[in-house]
Amino acid sequence: MPAHLRSRVTDWTVVVPLLAVVVLVLTWGRELPPAVVVIVAVFLAGAVLAAVHHAEVVAHRVGEPFGSLVLAVAVTVIEVALIVTLMISGGDKTQALARDTVFAAVMITCNGILGLSLLLGALRRRVAVFNPEGTGGALATVATLATLSLVVPTFTTSRPGPEFSPAQLAFAAVASLALYGLFVLVQTGRHRDYFLPVGADGAVVDADGDGHADPPSPRAALASLALLVVALIAVVGLAKMVSPAIEAGVSAANLPQAFVGVVIALLVLAPETLAAARAARRDRVQISLNLALGSAMASIGLTIPAIAIASIWLDGPLLLGLGGTQLALLALTVVTGVLTVVPGRATMLQGGVHLVLLAAFVFLAASP
Repeated sequence: MPAHLRSRVTDWTVVVPLLAVVVLVLTWGRELPPAVVVIVAVFLAGAVLAAVHHAEVVAHRVGEPFGSLVLAVAVTVIEVALIVTLMISGGDKTQALARDTVFAAVMITCNGILGLSLLLGALRRRVAVFNPEGTGGALATVATLATLSLVVPTFTTSRPGPEFSPAQLAFAAVASLALYGLFVLVQTGRHRDYFLPVGADGAVVDADGDGHADPPSPRAALASLALLVVALIAVVGLAKMVSPAIEAGVSAANLPQAFVGVVIALLVLAPETLAAARAARRDRVQISLNLALGSAMASIGLTIPAIAIASIWLDGPLLLGLGGTQLALLALTVVTGVLTVVPGRATMLQGGVHLVLLAAFVFLAASP
């Protein structure tokens, strides 16, 4: 990239997060007219794009698979903050918001981001290649976390509804944290090679960027890390500001309340989706899959413990158990994911199948 264009990109990614925070401060706690909501939404989109840029800079500096964890964990922390904030202020209608948002995040990551990554990777060289050992372990972890946190509450008998008792919720929270921590240790330690990009022969290839650009300096990486935090704060704050408009739009369209969770998950996961698509276009499909499954894992492994703690102050039941349609979609996603991951190679067909599953989820969420 020419120096003058690089300078413009850098200036843009520095200015937009700062302006987004200014907009957040000026609009916080106020009832916004439609015109201002549009302006807030524009800055929200800009903050998302800036977050992707700075996350990629940090990821390029620290290398893989550490880089994939940066955006996944950062965005999930923002997701947790957004869910808890809305649950505290939303009353009874948000009793199932955590379940709806986490399940939407799982479906978007395991079908949307994963399917898009495979499709882009296959378009680049006909077959998308990745490491089945690392990806399979990640998928197994996601399936276990989702089952413990979202499926089991539907069948427990300690409480009358699809909810955990306090002891069961505490166990699910501790188990989620332990399993996520174990996965991070495996991904970044003893089996780090399982999560690095591979070539057609299965050998690990250059994982840092596109193989040509030098890693950024420590100073540039720290600046991007700080701007990433600023951008993500702006994202969650501005998303909260537009959430009343989202809820009003959902109600005006006669959509179920659960669809609010889908919209929140789509907003929060936008940075990871863009980052995964860019990695897939650079023939780094493994990085894309790390982002997809790592985000699903972090979404459950961090959200459930946070909600468990927040439930001490929240009024009313915390509904976590999935309904019949959701259970069927989750089971189909897991089975399809296993069949996709086991060969370590995928064509456009597998990518298309996962994208159709995402479309089915969104459609059924809107028309249950």
